Amino acid sequence: MVRPVDVGLREAVRLAVGFAAVKLTLHVGSNLWQTHIGYGYFRDEMYYIICGRRLAWGYVDHGPGVAVQARLALALFGRSLAGIRMLTAAAGAGMVFLTGMLAWALGGRRPAQGLAMLGVLISPQYLGTDGYLSMNSVEPVFWMGSLLALVLMARGGSARLWVWFGVLAGLGLLNKPSMAFFLVALLAGMLVTPARSLLLNKWAAVGVALMILIALPNVLWQMQNHWPTLEFLHNGQVENKNIKLGPVAFVLAQVKQMNPLTALVWGAGLVSLLRAHQWRWIGLMYCFFLAITMALHAKDYYVAPVYPVLFAAGGIAWERRFAASRGVVREWLFAFPAMETAMVLTAVLLLPLSMPLMPPAQWIAYTKATHLYGQSGNTENEVSGPLPQFYADRFGWQEEVDQVKQVYAGLSAEDKKKVGILCSNYGEASAIDFLGNGLPFASSVQNNYWIWGPQGATGEVMIVVTGAALEEMRERYASVEVVGRMGTEYSMPYEHRNIYLARRRKESLLKGWPELKNYI
Repeated sequence: MVRPVDVGLREAVRLAVGFAAVKLTLHVGSNLWQTHIGYGYFRDEMYYIICGRRLAWGYVDHGPGVAVQARLALALFGRSLAGIRMLTAAAGAGMVFLTGMLAWALGGRRPAQGLAMLGVLISPQYLGTDGYLSMNSVEPVFWMGSLLALVLMARGGSARLWVWFGVLAGLGLLNKPSMAFFLVALLAGMLVTPARSLLLNKWAAVGVALMILIALPNVLWQMQNHWPTLEFLHNGQVENKNIKLGPVAFVLAQVKQMNPLTALVWGAGLVSLLRAHQWRWIGLMYCFFLAITMALHAKDYYVAPVYPVLFAAGGIAWERRFAASRGVVREWLFAFPAMETAMVLTAVLLLPLSMPLMPPAQWIAYTKATHLYGQSGNTENEVSGPLPQFYADRFGWQEEVDQVKQVYAGLSAEDKKKVGILCSNYGEASAIDFLGNGLPFASSVQNNYWIWGPQGATGEVMIVVTGAALEEMRERYASVEVVGRMGTEYSMPYEHRNIYLARRRKESLLKGWPELKNYI
């Protein structure tokens, strides 16, 4: 590969900052536009915000990192779509920045950096995950940040960079458990190559100790709460919550998510890493991680955080292959105009599948006209309506809350003192807690809402949002009436549910709560 001394660090940083700024601007603008055309909060965003109000060292279905992110975003930037997603957008910008720095650290010059960062910038997967509040946008920052520390040490940098590695790896474990599988794959790649020599010094021990120390509170929380995340993952497998792909379909999904044309970049990067004696451990890390995710039947996008380093290596592979071309010789930023133009045009065509930039009716018409309808791809075994789940879960929440507010307003003063709100899932409950100012705190039996309990409700007077039929409700309560119906044209089909006003639950909600747990 081209030696790193061929490009100055200052120039590499300046270039990476420029691409990162484009990424940040793109997402801030998109989030402002989505509000204008009628899209609302994504289901999970409201859940993370409520978790942020109830900070803990762990949660059933995610790490504590996203709860902290939600709390900070709300405090610093407000509750608008652009506000709650600001740190997510910044994380996406950080990922682009790290891609550029990895390209530099691995030996790339301006053409390599430009191609690598462009590939990451236009990837449909990253455009999607960096466009809403979640832990997924932060993952590549922790993964690639820790990997950059190792690359710098492999180039002869100070062994004290293990401290940097340990901090980022520890925070990554608090962000999402999948960091552990990345670390296993990384360790395996190093152990079977000469890169294992990096492990043989006291600073490696310090870094690992820091990582464990940072992640330890979450492990203790898991122990105290009887390992709820393992139960959650087990239930998902047993109940076939997620779509399971075979090996070929799983690999094809990677190509699709990254933008099919960019496979010519990151694919070349993977080959070049496996061929390079110094960096073979990185290529093997990817292969091991891909094998682990396929063996565990993980969601196909769980591999996404590792691709920036393949794009970085791919940029260098292209730079080397076309070393005699005018663009590379003159160190143009976009030295491969035909390829880069084709990548951008493909990205523009696919953009509506990643970012909701069109009103729903227009989106449906566009995707049908371009034969892209149905290509967004759900990751869970739930039937979608007119929109894929990623978009559909942004509709219907305010309508649900408005109806519950109306029911609550019609109660007597005495009933208001003892009424509880019970929802089928965390999305419905989070919408009430986030959007329903003045309403009692909602309860649900799903995931962390089960841990929080029924909020003092006994079942004497309940507003219940559920898919249960009227006959089922009458088996549980002495008096039941349908007082509303949630769901809009574009909501997920299973979110078309009745809203009941129920009285005198036949079994105390407090007494029966332990049996209602639903970790899924």
